[in-house]
Amino acid sequence: MNTHDGLKGHLAVAPVIRHFRCMPVPSILQVHALGKSVPGPRRLFQGLDLAVAAGELVAVVGESGVGKSTLLNLLAGLDLADEGHIAIAGTDLGALDDIARTRLRRERIGFVFQAFHILPYLTLRQNVALPLALVSNDAAAAETRAEAMLDAVGLGGRGAGYARDLSGGELQRVAIARALVHRPALILADEPTGNLDPGTAAKVLALFADAVRKHGAAGVMVTHSDACAAIADRVLRLGPDGFVPHDPG
Repeated sequence: MNTHDGLKGHLAVAPVIRHFRCMPVPSILQVHALGKSVPGPRRLFQGLDLAVAAGELVAVVGESGVGKSTLLNLLAGLDLADEGHIAIAGTDLGALDDIARTRLRRERIGFVFQAFHILPYLTLRQNVALPLALVSNDAAAAETRAEAMLDAVGLGGRGAGYARDLSGGELQRVAIARALVHRPALILADEPTGNLDPGTAAKVLALFADAVRKHGAAGVMVTHSDACAAIADRVLRLGPDGFVPHDPG
């Protein structure tokens, strides 16, 4: 049984409670007519439209090679689209130079990587505080907030430890704490449970979804697993002509 098949049973016992809003919520992330090709040349997708509101988690599914990770890189300003526009909290990424995009990424975006990317030579507290350290000179305040975030993800009192002391699930919790510590407007996650066992994966997914909703961020998670995607408020399937109707079967 692979991780994602096993998730189905774990997620079934912890249904997601979705909050229906009485009033429209402004979109934090707005994507219009986005298109991207890769060397070959090969077009990954075109005509991509997407709006994600505060407190909303959207899952993007699709087969390997359709451009899910590329889409996240575009949303994070790590790569540039061939056509179309991306706006985060009203700021058009295409209108920014490299320095301004880097600044926006540091201040407004949190990224949860599949491979964790926890720096082994820093303590867990320092790892979580890193996004704050990049935008502030108040090291004491950064570490205080980092400790609070570690506590929020169930790792209170572990800030002085190192990555070598943690399991895969605990490392992913540190990654989520780091992505949230600077209270970003947009949180991106690339296959956040790909390296985890089913039980741990279900817990991490629930934690991630709760964090997006609690902090009022716009969340976008890419995955190839319908079981993982089930925890999201919306599920979209990425295809060459943009998002297409998703049938989980």
